[in-house]
This record gives sequence, structure tokens and C-alpha cells, in this order.
Amino acid sequence: MKEETNNTRRNFIDKGLKIGLLGAVATGALRALNSCKDTVTEPEETIELMATDGTMIQVPLKEVEEIPSLKSEGYTAREGYPNRKFVMVVDLARCKNAKKCISACNKSHFITGENAWLKVYKMQDSPETAPYWQPTLCMHCDKPPCVKVCPVDATFKRRDGIVLIDNERCIGCRFCMAACPYSTRVFNWEEPAQGETTEINLHLGHMDYSPDYTGMPSQKGTVDKCDFCPHMIDKRELPHCVTACPNGVFFFGDAYEDTVTNGDETLRLSTLLEEKAGYRLMENLGTEPSVYYLPPSNRLVDFNEGLENYDEFKSVNIAED
Repeated sequence: MKEETNNTRRNFIDKGLKIGLLGAVATGALRALNSCKDTVTEPEETIELMATDGTMIQVPLKEVEEIPSLKSEGYTAREGYPNRKFVMVVDLARCKNAKKCISACNKSHFITGENAWLKVYKMQDSPETAPYWQPTLCMHCDKPPCVKVCPVDATFKRRDGIVLIDNERCIGCRFCMAACPYSTRVFNWEEPAQGETTEINLHLGHMDYSPDYTGMPSQKGTVDKCDFCPHMIDKRELPHCVTACPNGVFFFGDAYEDTVTNGDETLRLSTLLEEKAGYRLMENLGTEPSVYYLPPSNRLVDFNEGLENYDEFKSVNIAED
């Protein structure tokens, strides 16, 4: 017997098979006698899904199980999930500039060129210290200055800590970009690349726009940024950058549960930050970011220049107060 967690379409197929059982038994003997004829096999029904690396793959429908949505817990796009506080921890000692996080994010959100929501910068705190790589994304601040300056309420903060942009409200004034001290927002000067149009149409179909579904293509004349992949959270899955990283750099979780995971390791957030001296960027500004960093200490290998040269990103020197 199939488990009750199978999805509705699968249950419907199972019922159809049961209804046709008597007919199959009645004709089974005749088919066995007619051994000279080729056996006709019905093609297996499949469904198109997106893999963790952003590619579209065909998966047998019978292998797909329905995962209960978190939206049953009083969720709305602008309010978010009640009783949750999403956070991310970035372990700088593990980052080797593999850039799998960037490619997975770009692929999943139809981002091209310099409009990547996640960037990896070469950092060096002083001439006497070793350089390291720093993945940088929206900090999802508890006190976000970008929200305060938006004149049309296009940028908003949810009760679960996620900061989102409603592209249908955004008028492209870019006040939020000027207010963000982390420079993590990008402006869409163009429509999605022409070569992506077919893929986008196949992927979206007749799907309606929602600011919490980041699989939608960008709109020209609006602002974009990282949003912690709410559409993945709703499926109880990790953001694309977390699952794509081969080195376990990104940990994601719920601060209220005091737990974060990179998919392979699940750790207590408070213990991790205390033992590894976790910190947040520009804490003196009072923005209270939801992204924490672990310092690049105890590295056993020399600085790795990465899989490719990052010409567009120059070394940045930082000095924390």
C-alpha cells in the first residue's frame, strides 16, 4: 500500500488502477496466450521540477510526495509565517569561492550579468592578515532602513524577519538602494535576456505574480535583492544557495528554535555563535541584521583564489568598530 503522504494526483491514479483491476484480470489470460505480439507498455507519467542547482528535470510522478505547506499556519505574503524568525550564518573559514551559490541563485531566479543577488568579495582586514572570501547578500535587518524610505510600501518587512520587494508596487525610485548600507540591492535596467523567454514561459505558465515567490522573472525598472527563498521555505526546504554550496558555508534556520543547518550539519545557533565568535556586519548602525558571520579562523589551507578569477569584484578592506 502506498503511504498517505502521496500527492493528490498520485492518489487519483491509484484509484483509477483499482477501478480497472477487474478488467485487467479478465483480459490477462488472453494477453498471456497471445505471446507472439509485443507487450505494449504505457509511458510513465512525469512532472517537471527544479533541481537544487537550478536545472529543470523530469521526475516520475509516482516518486513525488506532497509536502505539507507552511502556509496553513496563518501565512500571507506580506505578513509571513507566525512564530518564526529566519536567520542565516555564513562560515567564512569554509568559503573557497566555488560560486555554486551564485549560479544556483541566478538560475533559480532568472538573474543575469551583474544583477546577481549574492556576490562573493575578496576581503582583507589589514595588510598583515590573510585574505578571505566573503559571500554577501541582503541582511534582512530587523530595523531595515530600506523599508523606512520606500514611498509606496514596495519594500516591506514580515513578522518572520524576511524583507521582500513587491515589484508590482515598485516605481524604481531607488531610494531603498541609497538607504541600504550593505549595497546588496540591484536595479533592473532591462527585461530578462531574450534567450530566457521560452524557458521562463515554460516554467511559469499562467502563474500569478506574488512577492514571496522568487521564481518569477525580474521586471524592468524595479529593484531586486536576496529574499531567503520563501518559496523553498514553504516546501520546508533550504534556500538555493545553502543546498548548492559544496563546502557547507551557509547555515539557515529559525532563531526561535535556536537551530540552523546547512543540509548536512544541524547546529544550535546560540552555541555556534558563541563558540565561533559570530558577528554581524556594521552592527554599530543599529540595523540588527539576520545574517551572521563566523570569522575565517583556523584555516588549514592557503587562501584559494577560487575556480575562476573574479575580475568584477575587487578586494575590499573593512574595519569594524
